[in-house]
Amino acid sequence: MLRLAAASLVGTAIEFYDFFVYGTAAALVLGPLFFPTFSPLAGTLAAFGTFGAGFVARPLGSVLFGHLGDRRGRRPVLVLSLLLTGASTVAVGCVPSYGTIGVAAPVLLLALRFLQGLGLGGEWGGAVLLTAEHAPPGRRALWSSFPQMGPALGFVLANGMVLALSATLSDAEFARWGWRVPFWAAGALALSGLWLRSSLAESPRFLEIDDHARVPFVEVVRHHRRLVLLTAGALAAGYAVFYAVTTWSLAYATERLGVSRTIMLTCVMAAVVVKASLTPFMAVLADRYGRRTMCLTGCTACGLWMLPMVALLGTGQPLLMFLGILGALVSFITMFAVIAAYLPELYEARVRCTGAAVGYNLGGVLGGALTPIVATALAEHGGRVPWGVGVYLTGVALFSLVCFALLPETRPVPVPVVEPATG
Repeated sequence: MLRLAAASLVGTAIEFYDFFVYGTAAALVLGPLFFPTFSPLAGTLAAFGTFGAGFVARPLGSVLFGHLGDRRGRRPVLVLSLLLTGASTVAVGCVPSYGTIGVAAPVLLLALRFLQGLGLGGEWGGAVLLTAEHAPPGRRALWSSFPQMGPALGFVLANGMVLALSATLSDAEFARWGWRVPFWAAGALALSGLWLRSSLAESPRFLEIDDHARVPFVEVVRHHRRLVLLTAGALAAGYAVFYAVTTWSLAYATERLGVSRTIMLTCVMAAVVVKASLTPFMAVLADRYGRRTMCLTGCTACGLWMLPMVALLGTGQPLLMFLGILGALVSFITMFAVIAAYLPELYEARVRCTGAAVGYNLGGVLGGALTPIVATALAEHGGRVPWGVGVYLTGVALFSLVCFALLPETRPVPVPVVEPATG
């Protein structure tokens, strides 16, 4: 289990590195480079629009790769999704800017971001299911939390590289070629991930299935559509909170408040590291007290913290900004640490790869794709403290709370020990 969990963690970290490095670049440099004819605000919104295209592609990726995972096994999904995401990320780093090839530049950027989303849409389902279906029931949330630490590791890798380049290059050098280096590095990371995953064994639960679904997505829509919609709505808050603090806040702090790029990246990275370290602890609590209980707790905390968070961000003081981001990410991981165990347990094994992945990635569309765009627009019409962003995020959290309340608990109930009769 440790070897399997470690391989899932590393592979997921590499895939999310690819996804996050684009978000950081969109917040910092892609607007002026690929949309120079737009105003600064419109350029940022357009860059976040291409960022959102990756989220729109993720449900389609979950359908395509989910079909493969439910029909042919979880293991092939891990290899193909990593290849697709890695190749498209390297290609982003090679796209000439608008000044070189004109309108073809943002078109290529959009297409490659879409391919990134396809790959990531398949990655999560394969990695999580391979770990969850190997894990013993009483420790399933704990072992399944390893892939959930992958996004944090990927985020730190992506932003750490951008931070190092920002600290060593001038603004002109970073805009000219420095921002491309993290995208090129994705090629080496993808090759290392493929090597790690080449020896993984197939899920024992998949091998036990005798009657595979012919078209898993059709079966999911026919028999599990309410469950898919509820899980998507429930996860929207987590995505909204995460991308508000890791993507939108970078653009807001650097452009509106004048906070340096280095300081803001450091604040966000430090909070993400703390979040990652708390992931196994939250998962252990889920194994003891229940998946739904932890999700309801985390979602409630998100709703209560959003207004204080934007108030702390509006100060422009690094320590206070860090505390605001940290509170949001701790609330986020309270629910997302257990999702990798919770979602697969909600679906029957024959359509689990498709059902869990589609619900997870639809939540990304609802919460992750729109949040940077909506938050940027709301912050533009507010004062120094973007109260509108806080109200928006609180509303998303309340919506998700209702969806979580309508989902069942899935934590395995221990079988009672029956004492033998004596007489």
